[in-house]
Amino acid sequence: MAVKAGERMPEGKLLKMGANGVDGVDTRDLFAGRRVVVFGLPGAFTGTCSTAHVPSYMRVMPSLTARGVDEVICVAANDPWVMKAWGEATGAASAGITMLADPSGDWIEVLGTAFDAPQVGFHRRSRRFSALVVDGVVEIWHEEAGPGVCEATAGEAMLTAMG
Repeated sequence: MAVKAGERMPEGKLLKMGANGVDGVDTRDLFAGRRVVVFGLPGAFTGTCSTAHVPSYMRVMPSLTARGVDEVICVAANDPWVMKAWGEATGAASAGITMLADPSGDWIEVLGTAFDAPQVGFHRRSRRFSALVVDGVVEIWHEEAGPGVCEATAGEAMLTAMG
C-alpha cells in the first residue's frame, strides 16, 4: 500500500551525481524542515516520463518556487549517471529539478509504489506518483490510475492541489 497524505515520508537512501562522483542522499535530511515536491516515475528516457511528466514540472517550476517549494525532485529506479544524463538531456537539471536515483528500488518499495513489467524490462520500478512533503510529512499524495498516463501526477495537477 502506498504512502498517504498525513503520513511521514519513509526514510531511505537515494543517490545523485555530485562534483566528485556519486553522493548518497538520506531522505530524512532531504525532507526535514523543508517544503519539497517529489515525483516518481518508471524510468529515465522512457516515453511518458520524458514527453509528459518531467516537462510538466519544468513548466511549473517558477510557480512552485513562488508558492514556497524549496526543491522539486524526480526519483526513478535508475543509476545516478543515467539520472544526471537524463536531467541534462531534458533540460530538467537547468530548470532546477533535482534528479535522484534509487537503483535498487528499495525506497520505491517502501513507498508502496513498486511494480514489475518484465515484458519491457522493468523490474522494481515506480508507478507514477507526486507528493508535497512538508517537514517530512506528506501533505498531498497523487498516483496515476494506470500506466502511460500523466494527469493526476503532472506538475499542473500539483499546483492545482496546492490551491
